[in-house]
Amino acid sequence: MNGFRLADRLIGDTSPPYVVAELSANHLGKLDRALAIVDAAQRAGADAIKLQTYTAESMTLDLDGPGFSIEEGPWSGRNLFELYAEAETPSSWHSELFERGRSLGLAVFSSPFDLAAVDFLETLDAPAYKIASFELGDHELIARAAATGKPLILSTGMAQLDEIRRALDVARANGATEIALLHCVSGYPTPPEEMNLLRVATLASEFGVVTGLSDHSLTAAAPVAAVALGARLIEKHITLSRADGGPDAGFSLEPDEFETMVRDVKAAWSGLGTGRCAEAPCEASSRIYRRSLYIVRDIAKGERISRESVRAIRPALGLEPRHLESVLGRSALRQLKRGEPLTWDQLEEPH
Repeated sequence: MNGFRLADRLIGDTSPPYVVAELSANHLGKLDRALAIVDAAQRAGADAIKLQTYTAESMTLDLDGPGFSIEEGPWSGRNLFELYAEAETPSSWHSELFERGRSLGLAVFSSPFDLAAVDFLETLDAPAYKIASFELGDHELIARAAATGKPLILSTGMAQLDEIRRALDVARANGATEIALLHCVSGYPTPPEEMNLLRVATLASEFGVVTGLSDHSLTAAAPVAAVALGARLIEKHITLSRADGGPDAGFSLEPDEFETMVRDVKAAWSGLGTGRCAEAPCEASSRIYRRSLYIVRDIAKGERISRESVRAIRPALGLEPRHLESVLGRSALRQLKRGEPLTWDQLEEPH
């Protein structure tokens, strides 16, 4: 896996998971609420806050009818233009949101949805770009973001391997060298049984880049499992309260839930270890409580060791139980008392 830096943090195998809080539409059209979400993300332990940069006009046309009217899912009954008009983060807010995040030590970047958005974000010195799953086939957009030379994060919801490969080819051909692929399921919310988390490892082995998870499920279980499978960048929506509603509320975490997720994914990473079969430092004091061979009835000098006189019990101050067959039938070199650990120097050599 190839690592890279996003702002002042390294993302890769040797670093804890990089956690991105997705603001999206949870601002509910209020700048003060958007700023409060940035604050909450920082308190919850996020490494970055991510915005979405678009206008309704740049996303679609103000029309009804097939494709323009949403018929299924959480936004059923609305048209695309109306939804995006409600959900967009005004460009006039961006500077203040970037400033607030940076003042709190958060990296602040965005998902641009058109070429003008990339150019605008460059004026704010965005440290990275995220291409949303639905835009993975927009090669012109990928090329423009890649040409900035900034780290490029590609979300792969709905995409087949050939689509991902084409997007990566475009990114690299246009100058991107620091790339992450996020496994994503574009279901809102995503049922646990449809998460297909093993795809995190597939993306890493197939493309040799940093992998992560853009998660739309309702708990922290998927991010934790994804980290165990190699994910090193986790993106999750955050809101102040799901009860407040909004287009993305139903698949967003509240601040205390987000904080738990951050703690759990970093604990999962710290517990991965090296994979070697070796004693952990915390096990050292437990070794004495393994089983070993003990005298369980008094034995006279010269008496032979029998199954009735020796057993494998705790603690582990005697011979390992694997030596039982080797000690049976040997004579005791001295009197042995019940409760003594059995050792080689108590026994005669076999004839």
